[in-house]
Amino acid sequence: MRHGKKFNHLGRKTAHRKAMLANMACSLIEHKRINTTVAKAKALKQFVEPLITKSKEDTTHNRRIVMSRLRQKEAVAELFRDVSAKIADRPGGYTRIIKLGNRLGDNADMAMIELVDYNEIYNADKKPKKTTRRSRRGGSKPTAAAPVVETKATNEEEE
Repeated sequence: MRHGKKFNHLGRKTAHRKAMLANMACSLIEHKRINTTVAKAKALKQFVEPLITKSKEDTTHNRRIVMSRLRQKEAVAELFRDVSAKIADRPGGYTRIIKLGNRLGDNADMAMIELVDYNEIYNADKKPKKTTRRSRRGGSKPTAAAPVVETKATNEEEE
């Protein structure tokens, strides 16, 4: 029975699993996307998303918590410097898992896990969008509409 077992053990002992997830998270932060198996990608998503949430608020306490999980100074620095600035307004869902098919050697399900804000293909539609609003009663339209009204009035006077 698996009562209370909420995460995938990935067929590894605790120390090996924690070290593997820490290394994968550092690679994800450094390269912004990595290829791995679907099971490892799902486990990595649960591992890295709380760390990214902690990086939004740059305090000594949050840096120490993230450092204890990641164990690489360069990855922690990049997470708090670059990644946190890009995801500051996002309320969650910092990673995306895209399934790639099966691996040739052992037919394992492969996936690509990436940071959502660093994908130029999916975010290309969102960047050029402008948020300016224009009302229906524009200030420049009455000058264009006035001659039309005057011509109708002159046509009625002629009849």
